Amino acid sequence: MIAIVQPLVPHYREHFFNRLREQAPFELYCYNGAEAMQKQNLSAGRTPAKPLPALSIGPFVLYNPLRLFKSDYKVLVLMLNFAHISTWIILLLKPFLKQKVILWGHGISVKRYIREEQQPSRLLKWMMQLADATWFYTSREMELWQQVIPALNAVSLNNTISEVEQILQQPVPDKMLLRKKYGIRAKRVLIYCARFNEPGRRIDLLLQVIAATDPTEYGFIIIGAGKYKPDFSAYPHVSDFGAVYDPAVKQELFGLADLYFQPGWVGLSAVEAMAYGKPVCTFKRSEAVLQCVEYSYIKDGHNGLIFENMEQCLHALDTISDDAISDMGQQARRFVKENLTMTNMVGNASHSLHTMIR
Repeated sequence: MIAIVQPLVPHYREHFFNRLREQAPFELYCYNGAEAMQKQNLSAGRTPAKPLPALSIGPFVLYNPLRLFKSDYKVLVLMLNFAHISTWIILLLKPFLKQKVILWGHGISVKRYIREEQQPSRLLKWMMQLADATWFYTSREMELWQQVIPALNAVSLNNTISEVEQILQQPVPDKMLLRKKYGIRAKRVLIYCARFNEPGRRIDLLLQVIAATDPTEYGFIIIGAGKYKPDFSAYPHVSDFGAVYDPAVKQELFGLADLYFQPGWVGLSAVEAMAYGKPVCTFKRSEAVLQCVEYSYIKDGHNGLIFENMEQCLHALDTISDDAISDMGQQARRFVKENLTMTNMVGNASHSLHTMIR
């Protein structure tokens, strides 16, 4: 039997756990409740989980490790987080336990990424050296750590979204027909689809691009809601659809667009956009423009565009050809098919677990 510890199970992760359970049966423990879910503006998944008593003080978490010392738990999947005191206890006791430990890294912190890319955390390094294996969200993270620990037993899950296979199965829509349906006449249409819940998304840069573009040439589709959402009503070339939960409507809105544009904090939204065949446009990761780990999926000029500054951004949008956009869109969709399906993510985790059990 396997035990997995998580803070909570949001809706976008339930598909992964449900499918993984079919291949490698496990018991799931969560140490956070509904209040933490609401605080992060997340919807709860329907994956069965057992409550795990825990005490949280700032970033530090002390959960009850005794629940995990059952003799039939052969593998423990814990979080790669140096603030989890109980995980340290389990790792230090591991020589006396007949259990394998896998540490699951949920991505290098967005705010620490620049620093850790140059100088990885010594505490995380120690944790990984005490464990039997490590799961990373992306290949780029795994490569960074294998430079530090060459003998590291690691797996890249290739983090993705639950509905990615359904998106890939959809036929290519008639772009002109959809633009007529929604009354969008612009020659080039950019779409943004993410929650406005994080200042790091750099909505100020989005507004700059909107203000600097010709309303007769450009159109912008906005999908999303949140406390940081600005008022787009002053811009005639912006069509604001708010939060969209109907997959058929979302498919049409992505279908009529040419490019996906999100200035910062690009995460799983990049996977969704590429699955729809849209090149992902964003700004280069820096101290001023924070990006999530999925940013590494974007290859400049191949399946998206990464801008150094606003001048380069506006120039690229004005000069890139329709053929180049189409080629990048095809490459984006191909990258998702080959690397970012849920079947692939579940398979990577399942293979690692069965290797530990054997």
